[in-house]
Amino acid sequence: MSWIKYEGNPVLGGKELGTCFDIDVHRLDDRFRMYFSWRPKSAIAFCESTDGIHWNAPTIVLSPVPETGWEDNINRSRCLWVNGLCHLWYTGQARGFSRIGHAVSDDGIHFRERTPLPILIPELPWERESVMNPFVLYDSARRVFRMWYAAGETYEPNALGYAESDDGLTWRKSPINPIFVKGKDRCDQQRVGGCHVEQRPDGSFAMYYIGYEDIHTARICAATSPDGITRWQRCPDNPIVDIGAPGEWDHDACYKPSVCLDPATGQRLLWYNGRNGHDEYIGLVRETVGN
Repeated sequence: MSWIKYEGNPVLGGKELGTCFDIDVHRLDDRFRMYFSWRPKSAIAFCESTDGIHWNAPTIVLSPVPETGWEDNINRSRCLWVNGLCHLWYTGQARGFSRIGHAVSDDGIHFRERTPLPILIPELPWERESVMNPFVLYDSARRVFRMWYAAGETYEPNALGYAESDDGLTWRKSPINPIFVKGKDRCDQQRVGGCHVEQRPDGSFAMYYIGYEDIHTARICAATSPDGITRWQRCPDNPIVDIGAPGEWDHDACYKPSVCLDPATGQRLLWYNGRNGHDEYIGLVRETVGN
């Protein structure tokens, strides 16, 4: 298995939109839906595509609320449909801290019942001043929400933690946190960050995550676990998405993967935000099998 960058990258972003980062992509009906962090607006934006390449104009679905004291900037979200209701977990940032909030929607666009206070905060030594990048799955057999989140420094997090909830609002953090930390390979030797987790047909879990060589150089890596919490094994082919050549749009870093199956081809598609200097845009990578 390997991953090939789309030759027309980036597929979203440019000077007119400004920095777009930390995406979350879903397949709903006959369309891909993308939620992304829109830095010039300090907000979560939404757009759609029929092929994962050509996206319509973005719409803001969640804006900052400075008066709450913790939502000067809104970013790094995760959307999940459960029992006909769309849940959105997101990162609120203010005064150098990051915390996680929650809102719900009937259509995935108009969100309501936004929590006035964060539902997850940094409170343990390893979490330092920030919890961010929530990624949530729902275990229907156990009727439990499962969250993987990044924590540590605000500029870039340091490690990944895990928590569970019965209602998506009140969370129980794992006593063995952090569950995933920096590795020995160059690609993630300094820290690890935001992830996407999927459960495989055999019940095990695959995780796609940001691996940091240093604070400014990041690539996309993968690991597997039998239960999504313990015994993580890094992919021997890491990084699965490398930085681009000098001068290319993603030469400095490749961040925050989001993976979705393309029903038309049976391929996994992976979107990520790449950086060259201060500019960050969204690119696409296609999975190839059997090469």
